[in-house]
Amino acid sequence: VAPPQDLRITDPGLLGPLDVEWKPPPHVQTFNECSVKYKFEYRSTGDRDWKVIFTRKLKFRVGFDLSRTAEVRLQTLLKGRCTDDVEVQSDWIYATFQIPPQGELESEVQNFHCIYHDWEYLKCTWQPGLLTPRGVHYGLYYWYKGLEHALQCEHYIQQQGINMGCVLQNLSQAEYQDLNICVNGSAAATLLRPLYTTLRLHNLAKPSAPEQLVLSVSAAQELLVAWSPPGGRVPAHCLEYEVQVAEDAGEAAAAWAFVSTQTETALTISRANRSHVSCVRVRGRTNIFCADQGFWSEWTQDCFSVPRKEDKQLFILIPVILSLSISLIIFMLIGQCKKRSPAGKPLHAPVGY
Repeated sequence: VAPPQDLRITDPGLLGPLDVEWKPPPHVQTFNECSVKYKFEYRSTGDRDWKVIFTRKLKFRVGFDLSRTAEVRLQTLLKGRCTDDVEVQSDWIYATFQIPPQGELESEVQNFHCIYHDWEYLKCTWQPGLLTPRGVHYGLYYWYKGLEHALQCEHYIQQQGINMGCVLQNLSQAEYQDLNICVNGSAAATLLRPLYTTLRLHNLAKPSAPEQLVLSVSAAQELLVAWSPPGGRVPAHCLEYEVQVAEDAGEAAAAWAFVSTQTETALTISRANRSHVSCVRVRGRTNIFCADQGFWSEWTQDCFSVPRKEDKQLFILIPVILSLSISLIIFMLIGQCKKRSPAGKPLHAPVGY
């Protein structure tokens, strides 16, 4: 069987996805008693493995890293009565696509970093490339499935008048799919290398710190810890929490010790050393059921003080000591008054009528 014909790759301008199309092999209509399908494989240069699709279609849109060369290969698969039910494979045909190189590699922005805060907004920042001229202007463009065309950032973060970051909002439709981004730069008479990247928002999520952390001690001297999930759009079932505890060690600074990683928002901790003060801190991140990775939130921390045994004894002794002291003072005052009065005479002169 012959391979497909006229394999072509075109760029629809969506910052990552490319359109790949081809024509059937010649005389395919003569294979009435066999099914014809295609084995379509693609990758970006440098990837070890090919991604594979079996299809009867003649066109596909697939994502690539546009900073590298896109590679595609295709073959015809024929099987049926015309081949005695044995699959026959054609030779491979190949095609590549590369955006024309622009600017020096060192002019590409560096330290590109994004965080999806509270599943509400995406904040991306970057630094100028090593070969960046003065007067540079950066622009961030993005696209995800559902948009008709690529859009430019509307809310830039500036440093000394230069765009060094971007805040994107209302991205709920882009969750759990590819978000394609390009950061391009321009300067007078100088071409800068654009940066292309593909993000997955759920893997960049960073929730706010847990709220309403409450500590108490049970009758069995166990530390009871409870908190509430953070606000925002973070799905509660997508969160896991890390709990750490530090016990007061007197004059020495106590180290934080790991206690648990869990999805529940309450925990009972045994206070083995019965220390005077217990401090607990809790932070959260997206769990493995909702993301492959994520950023930990900031810590929420609180401390709980339990009176020492000697403190309780002191609380009991203080009223007793005060009572004895007051009684002693009263007796001393009475004694002083008796000493000052003449012998055998009343303390007060009689009142005449």
